[in-house]
Amino acid sequence: MKRQTAVLLGLLCIVLGKVLPPVGGLSPAGMQVLGIFAGVLIMWLTIAIHWPSLLGIAMLATVPGLNLNKLLAVSVGNSTFSFLLFTFMCTYALSKTPFVKRCAIGFICSKIARKGSWWFLISYCASVLIIGMVMSPVVLFVIYLPILDAICQELQLKNKDSLTNSLVLGQLICAEMSCGMTPIAHVFPIMALGFYSSATGRTIAYGDYMLFAVPVGVICFIALMLIFRFVLRPDMSKIANLDFDALQKTVPPTGKYEKMVLGICSLVVVMWIVPGFLKSSFPGIYQFFKVQGTAFPPLVGASLLCLLTLDGKPLLDFKEAVSKGVDWSSIIMAAGTLALGAAMTNKSVGITAWITSSIAPILQNASATMLIVFIIAWASIQTNVSSNMVTVTVVTAIAIPLCNATNGAVNTAVICALIGMIASYAYATPPAHPAVALAIGSEKTTTGQVLKLGIAMMVIAIAVTVLVGYPLGVVVLGA
Repeated sequence: MKRQTAVLLGLLCIVLGKVLPPVGGLSPAGMQVLGIFAGVLIMWLTIAIHWPSLLGIAMLATVPGLNLNKLLAVSVGNSTFSFLLFTFMCTYALSKTPFVKRCAIGFICSKIARKGSWWFLISYCASVLIIGMVMSPVVLFVIYLPILDAICQELQLKNKDSLTNSLVLGQLICAEMSCGMTPIAHVFPIMALGFYSSATGRTIAYGDYMLFAVPVGVICFIALMLIFRFVLRPDMSKIANLDFDALQKTVPPTGKYEKMVLGICSLVVVMWIVPGFLKSSFPGIYQFFKVQGTAFPPLVGASLLCLLTLDGKPLLDFKEAVSKGVDWSSIIMAAGTLALGAAMTNKSVGITAWITSSIAPILQNASATMLIVFIIAWASIQTNVSSNMVTVTVVTAIAIPLCNATNGAVNTAVICALIGMIASYAYATPPAHPAVALAIGSEKTTTGQVLKLGIAMMVIAIAVTVLVGYPLGVVVLGA
């Protein structure tokens, strides 16, 4: 019944957008696009993210001034689609090795972690934050669950113990924050950067993005540790009983397969990040990678993984990778949102001009700071109660014309990047991200505990983004 109701409401919005007369000076094409957007949004929020995205692309093809070939070019044919496909293939190969577990236990059993109970908690959460900068938060959270179970078993911790709760909450929040710190293997920042590029024709380098996104994440991490230390104050006494040496022995020795996969994945990361710092010293290298785009490094990586063999078998089986390692739902929704974003910013459709003229009177009385706070808070609140992808799509579609209407008072590039970043900070409610549901489902925390800490961290993230992230982003990307 719920599905049928959502489908009927969604289709009704699509039909009304086509048949109702335009309002407030909006063009007929713009009215139809908004109807499609509203209908698909209803189905995204209530049913699924994949097939409604395909329906949205099909419906957009009926809008005057748009056609399917153009829509496919900006969605399925967009470099973002290819980027996600090739990156999922590379990270799947890495997830088949014990590398992540090795890194995690390396942090947990380090000399710093052995200094004391609080150092152990900090090291545990920091390991999630650092590893998560180059890995999907869901994959990372799942990999860490058995590690957490082993620690709880070693310390004889029960699910209701405060330390167990703090460990799983730290694991959850750090996994989500790390997703916003880099665009590497992370869908939401990539989508926001893609929307900005489609709307303006300009790109934001990964290295530049990280120069202001990483500091925001580090500051939020410090705030989380302070909350654990002075507010939640879990009972840390049992950590003294942890056998670090026994935990280290659970990691198998490094094999040839792991070394080869890690070498290729490291090459991909280098090709993503390093060229941005070679603009002055090696302009030829910088220009080559800039022209090739962000999908080129993971394409090289995926090709090498399928090409090279070990003991007669390829490092990555193509059929296995695309069937088990690729999150097709996310990719299809990314295609749908790219098509919707392109339609909503299309000059012939006229939605951008309509929004600009509609909010012009409001902007005359609102300061640039108020607009920045409004956009960041909106993105943060919405991502914590609904889909991250929906948040990025909706907020960037509205934010781009809003920021452009300020004539440079608000930096559009920085705002788009920060929307992609803050949309990743989703940890307050189960609909926010699958990792939240996994954390609650593990019975090591409750919905109420996640909600309380999630809201606190959401407020902190908004403040840090506005006070630190935006000014730093303006310095990095220019006014």
